[in-house]
Amino acid sequence: MKKESRRSQRVADVVRAELSRLLLLEAHDPDLHQVTVTDVEMPPDLKSARVFFSCLGGEEERRKAGDALKRAAGFLRREVGQRCQLRYAPELHFVTDRSLERGARIEELLHQVLPPSAGEPDDEDPS
Repeated sequence: MKKESRRSQRVADVVRAELSRLLLLEAHDPDLHQVTVTDVEMPPDLKSARVFFSCLGGEEERRKAGDALKRAAGFLRREVGQRCQLRYAPELHFVTDRSLERGARIEELLHQVLPPSAGEPDDEDPS
């Protein structure tokens, strides 16, 4: 996708909020109830959207959530187009967001490599 313009970034934020609301309140598929929309990227023409999502659980839950999002893509596209009052309802492409996992892994590695600072409590309990 091309670099986002300010307008496409604002529309992406509105689309993210609306998708989050739809998944939270109106989704009937139980596989969608643990899905969190983390980000939306849109090109300047606003005709497609890359939707990043995360979900609780392991790889199997992510796969189920991705399949459920693909099944619900038509409904979500129509609702987003109507509720956000867009001329063209953007085509939704769902991508698993693994940034939280990567961040947790980096933090774990840093704790293994770096010594604890003076203000930070040690993991070892003397009692």
